[in-house]
Amino acid sequence: MYDYDVLVVGSANADLVVGVERRPAAGETVLGSDLVVHPGGKGANQSVAAARLGARTALLARVGDDTHGRLLLDSQRRSGVDTTGVLVGGAPTGVALITVDPSGDNSIVVSPGANGRLTPQDVRAARGLLHGSRVVSAQLEIPLESVVEVVRNLPDGTRFVLNPSPPRPLPAELLAACDPLVVNEHEARVIVGGELDDSPEEWAAALLALGPRSVVVTLGAQGALVATGDGTVRIPSVRVAAVDTTGAGDAFTAALAWRLGAGASLADAAAYAVRVGAAAVTRVGAQESYPTEEELASLAGS
Repeated sequence: MYDYDVLVVGSANADLVVGVERRPAAGETVLGSDLVVHPGGKGANQSVAAARLGARTALLARVGDDTHGRLLLDSQRRSGVDTTGVLVGGAPTGVALITVDPSGDNSIVVSPGANGRLTPQDVRAARGLLHGSRVVSAQLEIPLESVVEVVRNLPDGTRFVLNPSPPRPLPAELLAACDPLVVNEHEARVIVGGELDDSPEEWAAALLALGPRSVVVTLGAQGALVATGDGTVRIPSVRVAAVDTTGAGDAFTAALAWRLGAGASLADAAAYAVRVGAAAVTRVGAQESYPTEEELASLAGS
């Protein structure tokens, strides 16, 4: 019997967001809107997104003993996330500096802070969480060696989902555990380590050749592509008016992990995740934009 549907191992940041008419070029200064602070970080985003959809969710992360850390803990608890695994101290809470243009596109710079102090030892100390979780989802805003330690401590029967963001070359041991590896075009190119043509099917084939059990390529407004050893499936998009894309990929990955843990096929889980990601871009912010199951049903019916 599992205690959690989804355990997220990853980052927790304060998102410092400024709206701009256009993003600055090199050496250029532009004026923006008033600064707004949101709870964020890819790990914290995923745990909130999963919990809001109804998944029994826990987070393994590290925050600072500061105002931003308390903001993040409060957001997790309000969403119903178990924060037993959130460690406090060691460095200031991580911060993401985000600019958002009128089309909803964003640029992000992250100062990892306490995220960089989530160690392999911390992961080993949380084996109870790992062994009590049906699906474990991770990203790369924490040290790579800590993510590798996660897969070394996964029990049989627990599924591992990885969104390698920010992307970097990945060790074979980590790739072999991914089921699926969830990437966008930029992440796919970095991980493959070479030029790719314009076909997402070819990106997925190149990634599968590196060893993951399955691959999901997110395609923004074009939906997603699911790839396994048996072939590929295109998942169509949901048409919405995008307001802010911040955190939409995290909502997608969380929804995917949740549905996989509930027994859905990879294609069905990806179709569900596309709807969740589409709902998220219709509101400003990351965690604040994530839908509940009821809100998602309303979107599907519109």
